[in-house]
Amino acid sequence: MSKRDYYEVLGVSKDASDAEIKSAYRKMAIKYHPDKNPDDSEAEDKFKEAAEAYEVLSNADKRARYDRFGHAGMGGAAGGGFSSQGMSMDDIFSQFGDIFGDVFGGGFGGFGRSSGGTRRRVNKGSNLRVKVKLTLEEIANGVDKKIKVNKYVACSHCSGTGAKDGNSYQTCHTCNGTGQVTRIQNSFFGQMQTTGVCPTCGGDGKIITHKCNHCNGDGIVKGEDVIEIKIPAGVEDGMQLSVRGKGNAGARGGINGDLIILIEEIKHEHLERDGKNLLYNHFITFPEAAMGTTIEVPTITGKARIKIQSGTQSGKVLRLKGKGLPSVNSYGHGDLLVQINVWVPKNLSRKEKDLLEQLAKEENIQPSPTKSERGFFDKMKDMFN
Repeated sequence: MSKRDYYEVLGVSKDASDAEIKSAYRKMAIKYHPDKNPDDSEAEDKFKEAAEAYEVLSNADKRARYDRFGHAGMGGAAGGGFSSQGMSMDDIFSQFGDIFGDVFGGGFGGFGRSSGGTRRRVNKGSNLRVKVKLTLEEIANGVDKKIKVNKYVACSHCSGTGAKDGNSYQTCHTCNGTGQVTRIQNSFFGQMQTTGVCPTCGGDGKIITHKCNHCNGDGIVKGEDVIEIKIPAGVEDGMQLSVRGKGNAGARGGINGDLIILIEEIKHEHLERDGKNLLYNHFITFPEAAMGTTIEVPTITGKARIKIQSGTQSGKVLRLKGKGLPSVNSYGHGDLLVQINVWVPKNLSRKEKDLLEQLAKEENIQPSPTKSERGFFDKMKDMFN
Protein backbone atom coordinates (compact mmCIF):
# COMPACT_ATOMS: atom_id res chain seq x y z
CA MET A 1 0.00 0.00 0.00
CA SER A 2 1.39 3.41 -0.95
CA LYS A 3 1.87 6.02 1.72
CA ARG A 4 -0.34 9.07 1.97
CA ASP A 5 1.12 12.51 1.40
CA TYR A 6 2.51 13.81 4.71
CA TYR A 7 0.80 17.19 4.33
CA GLU A 8 -2.50 15.39 3.73
CA VAL A 9 -1.96 13.25 6.83
CA LEU A 10 -1.65 16.32 9.05
CA GLY A 11 -4.25 18.30 7.13
CA VAL A 12 -1.96 21.27 6.35
CA SER A 13 -0.91 23.02 3.16
CA LYS A 14 2.56 22.65 1.65
CA ASP A 15 3.47 26.19 2.71
CA ALA A 16 2.39 25.64 6.32
CA SER A 17 4.61 27.17 9.01
CA ASP A 18 6.45 25.13 11.64
CA ALA A 19 3.95 26.28 14.26
CA GLU A 20 0.99 25.17 12.11
CA ILE A 21 2.57 21.76 11.52
CA LYS A 22 3.26 21.28 15.24
CA SER A 23 -0.27 22.31 16.16
CA ALA A 24 -1.81 20.01 13.55
CA TYR A 25 0.25 17.06 14.77
CA ARG A 26 -0.64 17.72 18.40
CA LYS A 27 -4.35 17.66 17.57
CA MET A 28 -4.01 14.46 15.53
CA ALA A 29 -1.96 12.65 18.17
CA ILE A 30 -4.31 13.65 20.99
CA LYS A 31 -7.28 12.46 18.93
CA TYR A 32 -5.75 9.05 18.19
CA HIS A 33 -3.67 8.62 21.35
CA PRO A 34 -3.72 5.01 22.69
CA ASP A 35 -5.03 6.18 26.07
CA LYS A 36 -8.15 7.57 24.39
CA ASN A 37 -8.52 4.64 22.01
CA PRO A 38 -7.62 1.44 23.88
CA ASP A 39 -7.40 -1.73 21.77
CA ASP A 40 -8.19 0.25 18.59
CA SER A 41 -5.68 -0.83 15.93
CA GLU A 42 -6.99 1.67 13.38
CA ALA A 43 -6.48 4.57 15.79
CA GLU A 44 -2.99 3.28 16.59
CA ASP A 45 -2.12 3.21 12.86
CA LYS A 46 -3.31 6.79 12.47
CA PHE A 47 -1.34 7.79 15.57
CA LYS A 48 1.83 6.30 14.06
CA GLU A 49 1.11 7.78 10.63
CA ALA A 50 0.80 11.26 12.13
CA ALA A 51 4.08 10.79 14.06
CA GLU A 52 5.87 9.75 10.87
CA ALA A 53 4.56 12.79 8.99
CA TYR A 54 5.54 15.15 11.82
CA GLU A 55 9.02 13.62 12.13
CA VAL A 56 9.71 14.61 8.52
CA LEU A 57 7.86 17.93 8.19
CA SER A 58 9.17 19.31 11.50
CA ASN A 59 12.78 18.91 10.31
CA ALA A 60 13.88 21.55 7.78
CA ASP A 61 16.34 19.29 5.93
CA LYS A 62 14.00 16.31 5.77
CA ARG A 63 11.09 18.51 4.71
CA ALA A 64 13.17 19.96 1.85
CA ARG A 65 14.12 16.45 0.70
CA TYR A 66 10.50 15.31 0.92
CA ASP A 67 9.27 18.33 -1.07
CA ARG A 68 11.80 17.51 -3.79
CA PHE A 69 11.84 13.71 -3.90
CA GLY A 70 8.69 12.60 -2.10
CA HIS A 71 8.66 9.42 0.00
CA ALA A 72 11.68 8.01 -1.90
CA GLY A 73 13.86 10.73 -0.41
CA MET A 74 13.00 9.54 3.09
CA GLY A 75 14.80 6.23 2.61
CA GLY A 76 11.87 3.86 2.52
CA ALA A 77 13.24 2.33 -0.68
CA ALA A 78 16.69 2.08 0.81
CA GLY A 79 15.65 -0.48 3.34
CA GLY A 80 15.12 1.87 6.30
CA GLY A 81 14.01 5.32 7.30
CA PHE A 82 11.43 6.53 9.78
CA SER A 83 8.43 4.39 8.95
CA SER A 84 5.13 4.03 10.72
CA GLN A 85 5.15 0.36 9.72
CA GLY A 86 8.26 -0.44 11.71
CA MET A 87 8.27 1.85 14.73
CA SER A 88 6.92 1.08 18.16
CA MET A 89 5.05 3.35 20.56
CA ASP A 90 8.24 3.70 22.59
CA ASP A 91 10.02 5.06 19.50
CA ILE A 92 7.38 7.75 19.15
CA PHE A 93 7.32 8.60 22.84
CA SER A 94 11.12 8.88 22.97
CA GLN A 95 11.25 11.27 20.02
CA PHE A 96 8.23 13.49 20.66
CA GLY A 97 7.88 13.31 24.44
CA ASP A 98 7.98 17.08 24.93
CA ILE A 99 5.23 18.15 22.56
CA PHE A 100 2.17 17.35 24.67
CA GLY A 101 2.96 18.98 27.99
CA ASP A 102 0.91 17.21 30.67
CA VAL A 103 -2.12 16.37 28.49
CA PHE A 104 -2.03 12.76 29.67
CA GLY A 105 -1.04 13.36 33.26
CA GLY A 106 2.76 13.34 33.21
CA GLY A 107 4.89 10.44 34.28
CA PHE A 108 6.28 10.13 30.75
CA GLY A 109 8.27 13.33 30.64
CA GLY A 110 5.13 15.14 29.47
CA PHE A 111 3.84 12.46 27.07
CA GLY A 112 2.36 9.54 28.92
CA ARG A 113 0.51 6.31 28.57
CA SER A 114 -1.58 5.67 31.61
CA SER A 115 -1.95 2.01 30.75
CA GLY A 116 1.74 1.26 30.75
CA GLY A 117 3.06 2.89 33.90
CA THR A 118 6.00 5.27 33.90
CA ARG A 119 8.49 4.92 31.10
CA ARG A 120 12.23 5.24 31.58
CA ARG A 121 14.31 7.43 29.33
CA VAL A 122 15.68 5.65 26.27
CA ASN A 123 19.24 6.43 25.18
CA LYS A 124 19.52 6.84 21.44
CA GLY A 125 22.76 6.51 19.50
CA SER A 126 23.85 9.28 17.16
CA ASN A 127 23.28 9.15 13.41
CA LEU A 128 26.05 8.35 10.94
CA ARG A 129 26.55 9.99 7.55
CA VAL A 130 28.33 8.34 4.63
CA LYS A 131 28.78 9.19 0.95
CA VAL A 132 28.05 6.60 -1.70
CA LYS A 133 29.34 7.22 -5.21
CA LEU A 134 27.22 5.88 -8.08
CA THR A 135 27.69 5.71 -11.84
CA LEU A 136 24.86 6.62 -14.20
CA GLU A 137 24.55 2.93 -15.03
CA GLU A 138 23.99 2.11 -11.35
CA ILE A 139 21.51 4.96 -11.01
CA ALA A 140 19.60 3.75 -14.07
CA ASN A 141 19.07 0.26 -12.69
CA GLY A 142 19.27 0.67 -8.92
CA VAL A 143 22.00 -1.15 -7.03
CA ASP A 144 22.73 -3.09 -3.85
CA LYS A 145 25.84 -1.88 -2.03
CA LYS A 146 27.85 -3.22 0.88
CA ILE A 147 29.64 -0.54 2.85
CA LYS A 148 31.96 -0.83 5.82
CA VAL A 149 31.49 1.82 8.50
CA ASN A 150 33.33 2.58 11.72
CA LYS A 151 30.79 3.08 14.47
CA TYR A 152 29.93 2.48 18.10
CA VAL A 153 28.55 -1.01 18.66
CA ALA A 154 27.11 -2.72 21.72
CA CYS A 155 29.81 -4.09 24.01
CA SER A 156 29.89 -7.86 23.60
CA HIS A 157 31.27 -8.44 27.11
CA CYS A 158 28.29 -6.91 28.92
CA SER A 159 25.69 -7.27 26.15
CA GLY A 160 25.49 -3.49 25.96
CA THR A 161 24.30 -2.99 29.56
CA GLY A 162 27.50 -1.35 30.81
CA ALA A 163 27.44 -3.63 33.87
CA LYS A 164 30.08 -6.25 34.60
CA ASP A 165 28.89 -9.66 33.42
CA GLY A 166 25.73 -7.95 32.18
CA ASN A 167 23.92 -8.00 35.54
CA SER A 168 25.89 -5.93 38.08
CA TYR A 169 23.30 -3.23 38.62
CA GLN A 170 20.42 -2.44 40.94
CA THR A 171 17.18 -0.51 40.75
CA CYS A 172 17.58 3.19 41.44
CA HIS A 173 16.15 3.98 44.89
CA THR A 174 15.52 7.64 44.06
CA CYS A 175 13.04 6.98 41.26
CA ASN A 176 12.24 3.32 42.01
CA GLY A 177 13.29 2.34 38.51
CA THR A 178 11.07 4.80 36.64
CA GLY A 179 13.87 7.11 35.53
CA GLN A 180 11.66 10.08 36.45
CA VAL A 181 11.14 12.10 39.61
CA THR A 182 8.11 14.23 40.39
CA ARG A 183 8.38 17.42 42.41
CA ILE A 184 5.56 19.46 43.93
CA GLN A 185 6.27 23.13 44.49
CA ASN A 186 4.17 25.83 46.07
CA SER A 187 3.70 28.94 44.00
CA PHE A 188 1.53 32.05 43.86
CA PHE A 189 -0.97 30.06 41.80
CA GLY A 190 -0.98 27.10 44.17
CA GLN A 191 0.83 23.79 44.01
CA MET A 192 2.62 22.94 40.76
CA GLN A 193 3.75 19.45 39.83
CA THR A 194 6.77 18.94 37.57
CA THR A 195 8.34 15.76 36.29
CA GLY A 196 11.97 15.46 35.25
CA VAL A 197 14.86 13.09 34.72
CA CYS A 198 16.07 11.36 37.83
CA PRO A 199 19.35 13.04 38.90
CA THR A 200 20.70 9.84 40.48
CA CYS A 201 20.48 7.43 37.55
CA GLY A 202 20.23 9.95 34.71
CA GLY A 203 16.91 8.49 33.58
CA ASP A 204 18.11 4.88 33.24
CA GLY A 205 16.07 3.65 36.19
CA LYS A 206 18.97 1.57 37.45
CA ILE A 207 22.45 2.09 38.87
CA ILE A 208 25.48 0.05 37.83
CA THR A 209 27.24 -1.42 40.84
CA HIS A 210 30.22 -2.84 38.95
CA LYS A 211 31.09 -1.29 35.60
CA CYS A 212 32.17 -3.40 32.66
CA ASN A 213 35.96 -3.18 32.30
CA HIS A 214 35.81 -3.17 28.51
CA CYS A 215 33.39 -0.29 27.94
CA ASN A 216 33.79 1.49 31.29
CA GLY A 217 30.06 1.31 31.94
CA ASP A 218 28.96 2.94 28.66
CA GLY A 219 27.71 -0.27 27.07
CA ILE A 220 29.24 0.70 23.71
CA VAL A 221 32.68 0.35 22.15
CA LYS A 222 34.28 1.40 18.87
CA GLY A 223 33.90 -1.19 16.15
CA GLU A 224 32.92 -1.61 12.53
CA ASP A 225 30.00 -3.03 10.64
CA VAL A 226 29.34 -4.11 7.06
CA ILE A 227 25.93 -2.78 6.06
CA GLU A 228 23.94 -3.81 3.01
CA ILE A 229 21.87 -1.05 1.46
CA LYS A 230 19.46 -1.12 -1.46
CA ILE A 231 19.55 2.07 -3.51
CA PRO A 232 16.53 2.61 -5.77
CA ALA A 233 16.85 3.50 -9.44
CA GLY A 234 16.66 7.18 -10.38
CA VAL A 235 18.30 8.75 -7.31
CA GLU A 236 19.99 12.11 -7.84
CA ASP A 237 23.22 13.74 -6.78
CA GLY A 238 22.77 15.25 -3.32
CA MET A 239 19.79 13.07 -2.38
CA GLN A 240 19.88 11.62 1.13
CA LEU A 241 18.52 8.21 2.09
CA SER A 242 18.09 6.97 5.64
CA VAL A 243 18.60 3.41 6.86
CA ARG A 244 16.87 3.11 10.23
CA GLY A 245 18.79 1.63 13.15
CA LYS A 246 22.15 1.31 11.38
CA GLY A 247 23.86 4.26 13.08
CA ASN A 248 25.78 4.29 16.37
CA ALA A 249 24.52 2.03 19.14
CA GLY A 250 22.77 3.69 22.06
CA ALA A 251 24.48 3.70 25.45
CA ARG A 252 23.53 1.03 27.98
CA GLY A 253 21.03 -0.86 25.87
CA GLY A 254 19.56 2.17 24.10
CA ILE A 255 18.25 2.23 20.53
CA ASN A 256 20.55 2.68 17.55
CA GLY A 257 20.79 5.86 15.56
CA ASP A 258 20.24 5.94 11.78
CA LEU A 259 22.61 5.73 8.85
CA ILE A 260 22.24 8.72 6.51
CA ILE A 261 23.42 8.02 2.95
CA LEU A 262 24.42 10.96 0.75
CA ILE A 263 24.28 10.14 -2.97
CA GLU A 264 27.22 11.37 -5.05
CA GLU A 265 26.90 10.96 -8.81
CA ILE A 266 30.02 10.10 -10.80
CA LYS A 267 30.29 12.23 -13.94
CA HIS A 268 29.73 10.22 -17.12
CA GLU A 269 32.33 10.30 -19.87
CA HIS A 270 29.85 11.27 -22.61
CA LEU A 271 26.39 11.87 -21.19
CA GLU A 272 25.13 14.78 -19.12
CA ARG A 273 22.15 14.48 -16.80
CA ASP A 274 19.18 16.84 -16.70
CA GLY A 275 16.68 15.42 -14.21
CA LYS A 276 15.58 12.12 -15.73
CA ASN A 277 16.69 13.14 -19.24
CA LEU A 278 20.18 12.59 -20.64
CA LEU A 279 21.94 15.04 -22.96
CA TYR A 280 24.55 14.30 -25.62
CA ASN A 281 26.29 16.59 -28.12
CA HIS A 282 27.29 15.10 -31.47
CA PHE A 283 29.31 16.86 -34.19
CA ILE A 284 28.92 16.16 -37.92
CA THR A 285 30.59 17.71 -40.96
CA PHE A 286 28.88 20.09 -43.35
CA PRO A 287 28.62 17.47 -46.12
CA GLU A 288 27.01 15.03 -43.65
CA ALA A 289 24.52 17.70 -42.63
CA ALA A 290 23.73 18.51 -46.23
CA MET A 291 23.46 14.96 -47.60
CA GLY A 292 22.39 13.10 -44.46
CA THR A 293 24.15 10.27 -42.69
CA THR A 294 23.82 7.64 -39.96
CA ILE A 295 25.55 8.19 -36.62
CA GLU A 296 26.13 6.13 -33.50
CA VAL A 297 25.53 7.67 -30.05
CA PRO A 298 26.20 6.30 -26.55
CA THR A 299 23.34 5.35 -24.23
CA ILE A 300 23.19 3.95 -20.69
CA THR A 301 22.74 0.42 -22.06
CA GLY A 302 25.17 0.57 -25.02
CA LYS A 303 24.95 2.41 -28.32
CA ALA A 304 22.12 3.48 -30.62
CA ARG A 305 22.12 4.32 -34.33
CA ILE A 306 20.37 7.48 -35.50
CA LYS A 307 19.62 8.56 -39.05
CA ILE A 308 20.49 12.19 -39.79
CA GLN A 309 18.20 13.59 -42.47
CA SER A 310 19.68 15.62 -45.34
CA GLY A 311 19.53 19.33 -44.70
CA THR A 312 19.82 18.98 -40.92
CA GLN A 313 20.62 22.33 -39.31
CA SER A 314 23.18 22.86 -36.57
CA GLY A 315 21.52 22.87 -33.14
CA LYS A 316 18.74 20.45 -34.05
CA VAL A 317 17.80 18.17 -31.14
CA LEU A 318 16.82 14.56 -31.75
CA ARG A 319 14.87 12.72 -29.07
CA LEU A 320 15.29 9.03 -28.25
CA LYS A 321 12.24 8.26 -26.12
CA GLY A 322 12.73 6.13 -23.03
CA LYS A 323 16.53 6.13 -23.30
CA GLY A 324 16.96 8.36 -20.24
CA LEU A 325 16.77 7.55 -16.52
CA PRO A 326 13.83 6.30 -14.45
CA SER A 327 12.11 8.66 -12.06
CA VAL A 328 12.70 7.84 -8.41
CA ASN A 329 9.24 9.05 -7.48
CA SER A 330 7.04 7.85 -10.34
CA TYR A 331 6.78 5.50 -13.28
CA GLY A 332 8.38 5.92 -16.70
CA HIS A 333 11.78 6.90 -18.05
CA GLY A 334 13.22 10.11 -19.36
CA ASP A 335 14.60 10.58 -22.88
CA LEU A 336 18.03 10.86 -24.47
CA LEU A 337 18.32 14.24 -26.20
CA VAL A 338 20.97 14.36 -28.93
CA GLN A 339 21.95 17.83 -30.12
CA ILE A 340 23.42 17.87 -33.63
CA ASN A 341 26.20 20.40 -34.17
CA VAL A 342 27.77 21.09 -37.58
CA TRP A 343 31.54 21.28 -37.35
CA VAL A 344 33.12 24.13 -39.29
CA PRO A 345 36.88 23.94 -40.05
CA LYS A 346 38.90 26.96 -38.92
CA ASN A 347 41.73 26.80 -41.47
CA LEU A 348 41.09 26.22 -45.19
CA SER A 349 43.53 25.68 -48.04
CA ARG A 350 43.18 27.59 -51.31
CA LYS A 351 41.61 24.56 -52.99
CA GLU A 352 39.09 24.17 -50.15
CA LYS A 353 38.14 27.83 -50.39
CA ASP A 354 37.61 27.48 -54.14
CA LEU A 355 35.29 24.50 -53.56
CA LEU A 356 33.27 26.46 -51.04
CA GLU A 357 33.04 29.45 -53.35
CA GLN A 358 31.84 27.14 -56.12
CA LEU A 359 29.22 25.71 -53.75
CA ALA A 360 28.09 29.20 -52.75
CA LYS A 361 27.42 30.01 -56.44
CA GLU A 362 25.30 26.92 -56.96
CA GLU A 363 21.57 27.58 -57.02
CA ASN A 364 18.47 25.44 -56.47
CA ILE A 365 20.30 22.63 -54.69
CA GLN A 366 17.61 20.10 -53.71
CA PRO A 367 17.51 18.39 -50.29
CA SER A 368 18.25 15.11 -52.09
CA PRO A 369 21.38 15.86 -54.15
CA THR A 370 21.60 14.94 -57.81
CA LYS A 371 24.33 12.62 -59.03
CA SER A 372 26.59 15.51 -60.08
CA GLU A 373 25.93 17.36 -56.82
CA ARG A 374 26.64 14.22 -54.82
CA GLY A 375 30.01 13.94 -56.52
CA PHE A 376 30.75 17.50 -55.49
CA PHE A 377 29.74 16.78 -51.89
CA ASP A 378 31.91 13.68 -51.86
CA LYS A 379 34.91 15.84 -52.69
CA MET A 380 33.96 18.16 -49.84
CA LYS A 381 33.53 15.27 -47.43
CA ASP A 382 37.17 14.34 -48.02
CA MET A 383 38.08 17.93 -47.20
CA PHE A 384 36.16 18.01 -43.92
CA ASN A 385 37.19 14.58 -42.69
